[in-house]
Amino acid sequence: MEIQSTFIDGCFILKPRVFDDKRGSFFESFNQKVFEEITGLKVDFIQDNQSVSKRGVVRGLHFQTGDYMQAKLVRVVKGEVLDVVVDLRPNSKTYKEHFSIVLNDHNNFQLFVPRGFAHGFITLSESAIFSYKCDNYYHKSSESGIIYNDPDLAIDWKLDASEIQLSEKDKDLAFVKDLKL
Repeated sequence: MEIQSTFIDGCFILKPRVFDDKRGSFFESFNQKVFEEITGLKVDFIQDNQSVSKRGVVRGLHFQTGDYMQAKLVRVVKGEVLDVVVDLRPNSKTYKEHFSIVLNDHNNFQLFVPRGFAHGFITLSESAIFSYKCDNYYHKSSESGIIYNDPDLAIDWKLDASEIQLSEKDKDLAFVKDLKL
């Protein structure tokens, strides 16, 4: 497995080594020992989640606050998404900056999202199965988020606005400038 740094401190791209043959393929999606040796980070994942989304669905930009912040390791099992993270760590040199990457079932890349980040994605394929590991349990009253089309972030979601689908909850998320972190 190759682990590549991004311009945002603590955010890593994991690129597995894929073994293909006439039967199909195999790859190790996570190895804690290798992750810790390369990144210097100790992470204990305790919850796995999975969603299925249609083309144009935006899920996010979500985050947990306080004692319930979560680090995540995200990947696409089937399909393709644009995955987006926003650094919400006030003391970070990349505070309120975002990073995006295409994750799909061809490149098999994963993104490690440290605690203190908002996270979201848009489905670019007809549908996508999205999977992620978390290092803390979900806690409803600690949930927050940023509206996907926040002009201060100016995220290019890669699809026309007419194709974007949001949950009712995600339509009412805050602008980054209005967050009290």
